[in-house]
Amino acid sequence: MEKLRELRVGFIGAGRMASAVAQAMLLAGDVQAVNIFASAPSNRNLDKFQKTLSCKTTHSNLEVLQNCTFIFLATKPHILPAVLKEIAPAVNSKHVVISMAAGVTLQTLEEHLPAGTKVLRIMPNLPCMVQSGAIILARGSCVGENEVDLLKMLLSPSGLCEEAPESYIDIHAGLSGSGVAYVYMFAEALAEGAVKMGMPGPMANRIAAQTLLGAAKMILETGEHPAVLRSAVCTPGGTTIHALHELEKGSLRATVMNAVEAATSRARELGKR
Repeated sequence: MEKLRELRVGFIGAGRMASAVAQAMLLAGDVQAVNIFASAPSNRNLDKFQKTLSCKTTHSNLEVLQNCTFIFLATKPHILPAVLKEIAPAVNSKHVVISMAAGVTLQTLEEHLPAGTKVLRIMPNLPCMVQSGAIILARGSCVGENEVDLLKMLLSPSGLCEEAPESYIDIHAGLSGSGVAYVYMFAEALAEGAVKMGMPGPMANRIAAQTLLGAAKMILETGEHPAVLRSAVCTPGGTTIHALHELEKGSLRATVMNAVEAATSRARELGKR
């Protein structure tokens, strides 16, 4: 990973998701803290980069451009147009610009930056904070395989990273970005069911979380469809099939599908604004 050890990575915006991605890179050991720069208007968000991660920090976005080649735009979407206007004169052919902002299209990014700029979009989710995230990336018109491969190597310590058409990013927001909240709600309900039946709350929470972790790991590691794994747990007349019948009566699957649809539609609506 010598190529990564020499890479200089910048973050314009230093919020929770930016620091999570930076932390994952550092834990993997492929990128050096001395080669990571972060900028933000105030010290509040920079403290994590400076004091915890030992990265370099600045209040100047242009300083990040001057010192780095891979630039992550991690600001709020409504702030991004002003940031693009500020940094555009400093962007050159060596830079790869990666936007983490929801709703800002590749076309918009390319229109606000010099012609030929290598631009990508990524959409991470909250579990990147514990190196178990799910990230989708989409490439702009001037991006080649080298940039994509290097970005995947940078992001792989954060979790699963897959390339997809840009149109999938809003779906990813509904499936995975918002999806972690659906899982937290399900975990809460699982644990509360156990509490109702007499198990102490802290133990129920731990076992519910481990149950979800183990189930997810089996999907990823076996490659089996979830329906196949679900069927394997069901014995005729057993406890699981009786429980699944109750979930079906509550329209669990239809409700979750509707939730993904609602979140995706909202992401698309916000993007049009």
